[in-house]
Amino acid sequence: MRVTIADVAREAGVSKTTVSRVINTKGEVDGSTAARVREVIAQLGYVPSSGAVGLARGSSRTVGMLVPSLTWPWMGEVLQGVVDTVEAADYGLLLFTCNRGAESVERFTSQVSARAFDGLVVVEPENTLDHLTALHRAGLPIVLIDDRGHHPEFPSVVTTNHEGGASAARHLRDAGRTRPVVITGPQHFGCVRDRLEGFLSVLPTDLVVRGDFTERCGRLAVEELLASGTEFDSVFAHNDITAAGVLRALRAAGRTVPGDIAVVGFDDIPMAEHTEPPLTTVRQPTRQMGETAARMLLSHLGGTAVPDAPLVLPTELVVRHSAPWGGG
Repeated sequence: MRVTIADVAREAGVSKTTVSRVINTKGEVDGSTAARVREVIAQLGYVPSSGAVGLARGSSRTVGMLVPSLTWPWMGEVLQGVVDTVEAADYGLLLFTCNRGAESVERFTSQVSARAFDGLVVVEPENTLDHLTALHRAGLPIVLIDDRGHHPEFPSVVTTNHEGGASAARHLRDAGRTRPVVITGPQHFGCVRDRLEGFLSVLPTDLVVRGDFTERCGRLAVEELLASGTEFDSVFAHNDITAAGVLRALRAAGRTVPGDIAVVGFDDIPMAEHTEPPLTTVRQPTRQMGETAARMLLSHLGGTAVPDAPLVLPTELVVRHSAPWGGG
């Protein structure tokens, strides 16, 4: 059952008007009473609808952003796209991370009312979709970046992971590579399944290694394949960090890239053009995804209807020396 403002007032021993004044930072409420009300709000997990908050205080002209961590390699580009867009519209940004997993998410949901932002841009932290859906149903406008195949109730901005995987496969096939290895990311991510399916639809292989998007998994996968005597002439890694581990292992084993083995990554993070050799990769439009999600949210706050279907932005193959045109 949804917690109401009356529940908060009853538990805190104050009137509903006092609770409203605390939420909306209006009127005279002494410090100890305000602190008690905020504590009860946190304990009960009360989340007022953004519409009600907006009516009470006009608009905060602030957008919230929830992300798993700022350490993800492409997160900075997404964040910059959001920041550029909201600041250009004269909005502020409140940034929340989920470094402590479910505990951070629970704390975040209990603080929504106190933060008083008008809407939320999300890069979905793991196992938070139910929390986000509850906030959306309670009236908080939300736009998701990269829905990971979950297809939520609220608007989202995604990229062409299936076509991105297919473009990597076409490039390797056209370069004459016939025995590829694919090192995936975590299997529960929709983007991982899409990248794998796209690749295999063009260049089938039985050499699929389950990875976790880390440099270590790329390095260990190659070391184990070489130690077992497995023959392969190319590697498609599901992100650039994993591809960096692949390059490191091949270099340590005395294999040349791209002469012996071609390598293709995914993301096109800034590091990709500085690996040795520079990495051919599938570029995700990460900054554009942030910009687009922020524009969608601001349009929604302005009363414009947003699309029900995910808004899809295309990937792009970026060819460098690790897998050049024609095979190198």
